Amino acid sequence: MFDHVKFGVSDYAASKTFFLNALAPLGVSVVAEGTPDYGVELSSPSNASLCLYQTAERPAHLHLAFVADSRRQVDDFYRAALAAGGTDNGAPGLRPNYHANYYAAFVIAPDGHNIEMVCHRPDE
Repeated sequence: MFDHVKFGVSDYAASKTFFLNALAPLGVSVVAEGTPDYGVELSSPSNASLCLYQTAERPAHLHLAFVADSRRQVDDFYRAALAAGGTDNGAPGLRPNYHANYYAAFVIAPDGHNIEMVCHRPDE
């Protein structure tokens, strides 16, 4: 549905580091980068991009959910995001209230954004 999503962050370096590390299980890397006020584009091969830029405004909190191909990617995201400075907002596990195979983890990013990684596939 999306080609890219771009939003402002209060600490460009911290947010860039957080998202690069937290999304490493998806193969995310820097695709393009300019000055902090222009920003950075992060993407995995043939997927939508996440773009960040430095802003003096207080960003509104977002809920961003990324699709994982496996439950292991969800687990790896959770560990990487916490190691990168994120705060736990829901350990990896099934969320049957959404559907029987909804396996997700939630972490609060540096600006308070709720970052989710979700796998919709059954356990392999």
